[in-house]
This record gives sequence, C-alpha cells and structure tokens, in this order.
Amino acid sequence: MRVGEFIPWKSRWFSEKGFKDYLVEDIKIRKALMEKLKLAGIVSVEIERLPKSMVITMTVSRPGVVIGRGGSGIEDVKRFVLDIIREVRKKNIDDLKIDLRVNEVKNPELSAHLVASRIVSELERRMPHRRVVTKTIERVMAGGAKGIKVVLGGRIGGAEISRVEKFQEGSVPTQTLRETIDYAQVPALLKRGYVGVKVWIHKKEAD
Repeated sequence: MRVGEFIPWKSRWFSEKGFKDYLVEDIKIRKALMEKLKLAGIVSVEIERLPKSMVITMTVSRPGVVIGRGGSGIEDVKRFVLDIIREVRKKNIDDLKIDLRVNEVKNPELSAHLVASRIVSELERRMPHRRVVTKTIERVMAGGAKGIKVVLGGRIGGAEISRVEKFQEGSVPTQTLRETIDYAQVPALLKRGYVGVKVWIHKKEAD
C-alpha cells in the first residue's frame, strides 16, 4: 500500500518484450546481492533499466565493505551481477553497461530490515527471545523512533506448539498512509524450525 507514497518501487523499468526474463533477472539479482552483502548491512536493492544499461542502487549500513579498497569491491559485485544475467539470458552480454550505486543508511536503528536481521542473528545464537526483543525495542526507541512493533511467529523457544507473540512500544499506526512506517520480515532458522520475525518502525510523518 505504501509503495509510491514514500516507499519507491524496487524495480523501475518497462518492457513490451522479455518481461518474464527481466522479472526473473531482478529476483535473482536481488536475492543474490542480499545474501552476498549481508555483512555490509544491506537493506534494499533497487534496479532501474535503460535500453543498453542497468542502474543498481544498493542501500547499506556499511558502504566501505561494498566499495572495498580502491573500488575493488564494486568491481567484484559488478562481475557477480554480470554472471547472474549471463546465466539467465544464456547469451553474450558484452554490450550491457552496469552502473552500481551505493547509498548509506543514515540511522541503522530506524531501518526495519536491519533491526529484524539483528533479532534473527541473536535468536539463531540461541539467546532468549524476550530479552532480545526488549533490548532491541529500547535501542530503536533511543534512536529516535516514534514507535516499534515486533511480532514473532513459530515454535518460539523450541515449544511443541507454534504461537505468535507481539511486542510493542510507542505509536505504530499501520492503518494510515500519513505516517512513515518501515516494515520488514525475516525468517530465523532455529533448531526446532523456522520462526518468523516481523518488524514495524514508526519513523516520522511523511513529507
């Protein structure tokens, strides 16, 4: 619902022919980059297509990890993306130009994806879920958020029966488009199965 209001489209292009292939390309590129650049604190990957070029914008919390020394990291990522495109199209793509851009997350504590990823990593290290969520909520509220809601679903704590637990502090109005709500969901693979982690963060009023 919020896409186009204050959340941009993740893919920006138009195609009368080859829509299916471009869509598969986007999905594979985004999934691979989110996995490869996990240590850089990647939040999102936006893809823009032009007739003979692609612009890929990566939003990360640690841009130095992506760029590397003297820009070597960017060249590695570019080759990585070209390999994925070559695999999907199964043809020569020497004339395709790729422009990689790296944006920095201004406040990592207000990024729902980074907060959810941190909760997941701590749950996978077998830390008590209530303590993890409580500390996370304190950190986010101290970072300047108006409110935060965290929902865990699954066999929490290795329980026999799956359940849903909700934690909230502050104001999180999810029924209005006037407010800027950042949302993310990340699964945590624990010993007894998956536990879904959903995070809503109420930032500031949309401009």
